[in-house]
Amino acid sequence: MGDRKTSALNRLRQQLRKKRESLADQFEFKMFMIFHFKDKKKPCALFEIAEVLPVMTNNYEDSILKGVKEEAYSMESSKELLEKDVVQLHAPRWQSLRKDVIGCTTEMDFFLWPRNDIEKIECMLFSKWRGEESPFKPLQCEFTFSQEDYEKQLMRLLTRKDKSGLIVNNPAQSMFLFIDRQTLDTSKSKAIVFKLSSVCLYLPQDKLTHWGPGNPDEILQQYFATS
Repeated sequence: MGDRKTSALNRLRQQLRKKRESLADQFEFKMFMIFHFKDKKKPCALFEIAEVLPVMTNNYEDSILKGVKEEAYSMESSKELLEKDVVQLHAPRWQSLRKDVIGCTTEMDFFLWPRNDIEKIECMLFSKWRGEESPFKPLQCEFTFSQEDYEKQLMRLLTRKDKSGLIVNNPAQSMFLFIDRQTLDTSKSKAIVFKLSSVCLYLPQDKLTHWGPGNPDEILQQYFATS
């Protein structure tokens, strides 16, 4: 059964390459972003991505190579990333899922630094074949980014003059955060802050059908229970 499924996917990939489409275009996606706090009594901040936009890796090749020049990661790792059959899932807009907040879709704008109350950022990804009536199923891929890991990279961006287009990535290079750098004028001095403006997940195409049990409501219920 596994060999037959692999063969079918390979045939579909070949057909899509001729049409210059990606395998990811055959799927619908749901993405959720969760901010875990160090204080376990504080409920997680849970957001649903308004629209997940799949694009091919080479569309962001310039941004990846720019990261190499800025020593965000090595040339070897970037080449490996570009050579993989990878889909990028871009998330620029979201809405809060807090029960005490009326949900509305907004551009991402989340204060990341300076603050020390966040433990990690986690993304959960669900998908199904496009056009099917079946429920979304969880993809068995982990997307996490610890506060310690992204803060080290933000420290290196303090001296940068760019206000937008800044990028940090988790060690697994599966989650990329696009950051805006802002300067706030206070009564005594100026303070630099970093805000999250969008997220991009990197998913190998061969993982697109690696589904686990459950659906979004079942899996996210644990976060609603504490909010």
